This record gives sequence, structure tokens and C-alpha cells, in this order.
Amino acid sequence: MKMAELEDYIRQCDHPLIVNFWATYCAPCLKEIPYLQSTAEQYRDSGVELLLVSLDPPADHSRRITAFAKQTNIVAKLAWLDKTDAGNFYPRIDKKWSGGIPASLFINNKWGYRKFFDRQLTDRQVEQQLKLLVTSPEQS
Repeated sequence: MKMAELEDYIRQCDHPLIVNFWATYCAPCLKEIPYLQSTAEQYRDSGVELLLVSLDPPADHSRRITAFAKQTNIVAKLAWLDKTDAGNFYPRIDKKWSGGIPASLFINNKWGYRKFFDRQLTDRQVEQQLKLLVTSPEQS
């Protein structure tokens, strides 16, 4: 996926979306993915989508990512970023992002909800963010 495609997808998404940036060599990423996936699954009826965007080196895309997805029963949508413009893609996701992973963007364009984290989240933090993601301001 090219960066412009990802930006368009995020901008045009009409349902609650979590975009998680990770890599197979990142231990905190691998710890976070299972509860991102299980919590997003709990909110499936609210239209929540989890998009896992790998930042693994291009040589690892097919081999390592595919093996990881099979070993861990990933059901979320997987993508890998074509990072030919790596020097400037981080601020295109969030101006405060230093480039560290894991990083997660929680977004709901219907009511302008956007929250970015450039660190590993706990299962409780994921649950809290998902509640905010699917609850419109009128409902709270």
C-alpha cells in the first residue's frame, strides 16, 4: 500500500477504524496485536475495523508477515507500507509521531474522533479507546 492510498483510506473511511503500525521484529507490537484484534472483534457489530500496517523491510513482506499471520490467526486486514518516502511519512499520519512502533490511530470520521498513540497500549487502554471510538458525542 502506498502512503497516499493509506491517507485516502483513513480520510474516506465511513466507519470506526483502528490503524496499527507494527513489525514482526517488534516485541511490544507482537504483544499488543492479540488484544487489539480481540477487542476490535468484540466491537464488530459497531462496524469497527482493524487495519494492521506492517513496517517490516520490503524483503520480509511476503515471507515473515505471511508466516506471522498464519501462526497467530490474524483475521484483521493486513497491509504493508511502501515506504519509499520514509523520511516524511510519519508526520503524515500524526505530526507528533516520532516514528516509534507500535503506534495506533483510532479514528471515526462520522463525528471527528481522532486519537493517536505512539506507544504500546494495554488491553484496558484499547478497550477504553474502542468505547470512545464507537460512542458518538450525543450518546455520552
